[in-house]
Amino acid sequence: MKKHQSPSSDNAELSQDDIDLFRQSIGTTKRVKNDTVRLTSGQKKHIGERQQVQRQSKTEFYFSDEYIPDIDTQGTVSYVKEGEDRYLAKQLRRGDYAPELILDCHGMSKETVKLELAALISACKKQHVSCACVVHGIGERILKHKVPQYLVQHPDIIAMHQAPLEYGGKGALLILIDLPVDISALL
Repeated sequence: MKKHQSPSSDNAELSQDDIDLFRQSIGTTKRVKNDTVRLTSGQKKHIGERQQVQRQSKTEFYFSDEYIPDIDTQGTVSYVKEGEDRYLAKQLRRGDYAPELILDCHGMSKETVKLELAALISACKKQHVSCACVVHGIGERILKHKVPQYLVQHPDIIAMHQAPLEYGGKGALLILIDLPVDISALL
């Protein structure tokens, strides 16, 4: 089997006839003006800071440190949104719902946890995942108290309950996300 070799692979020079033929087929041309904008590292950093501020303002809209809901964070954490079936908490406790996404908050600050919770809820909605697990750990109990308080404030959280032992027990929460109904599947 022979390989087809192009003139450039032979390192052969183009003849003057080939160059003239090329110029004739192209026609009249004009030089392209270089109008690209080159970003310096300072400009890229500025864009990243702006995006960080936008993400942080979105999370502060839902997750406030000043709001303290009326839920017991000392014992077993259980919450069902008003107007929803109270049986959801029992189903979460028994493990009837298996989490498809897990967020591990070990070693995170409260501000980072707010961003990650917002990202988790957003990812659940995009991927149509109704149940997720948030592993906050026990440690000094700061996140153990704050995570449920943050989650109660978000409008897309239907229910949450302390996770069964296989998903983290006292150091984790199972949450149910309110997903939009896809009416195209019903048609």
